[in-house]
Amino acid sequence: MKNLKAFIILIFLIFFKIGLASNDNGVIKPPIPLPPEIVNPENPNDDFAIPEIKKSGIDIDGEDLRYLEKTYTVMVEAKVDVFIPLEVISDINIEATIIGNQIKEIPFEIELNRAPEKKDYYSIKYSETVIDIDGDGNPDTYIHSPKYINEKISKDNYVKIYGEKISKEGKHNKTIYVTVEVGE
Repeated sequence: MKNLKAFIILIFLIFFKIGLASNDNGVIKPPIPLPPEIVNPENPNDDFAIPEIKKSGIDIDGEDLRYLEKTYTVMVEAKVDVFIPLEVISDINIEATIIGNQIKEIPFEIELNRAPEKKDYYSIKYSETVIDIDGDGNPDTYIHSPKYINEKISKDNYVKIYGEKISKEGKHNKTIYVTVEVGE
């Protein structure tokens, strides 16, 4: 177990030693800027430095004494899969004038940050789909969307407003939140 731990630490140190370069003062710097949370705990104002790797002689690992015969350079490749969730990137403002008992269907588009990679897998969810826009207790506005969203821009969405159910005159505003969910 000690040898495995020492081997992992050695690979980690070698991995970081390969990509480091020194500046004019001889101070070792990482090739890319490090995140702000990576600092030297003993002195946060210090530049980044790594311990030296012994190339010959003896090494003391706990109570064990080891004689170093050879050192090797190990190249390590790391691959990371980055998952970017689907998000709605467009704000939708719908304005309509309803006179009397009109029934209006107002189409709107929803734009996502990318096209879904799976068909019939993602759906649009609203904070409300049945709305009482004038606050009289009777629902008068309905939001309709396809069950699944399969394109970057969904065009089959509409708001249907029933003028006969609106009892209060005036301008009415409502904010609805739209999210993308997986599955049903």
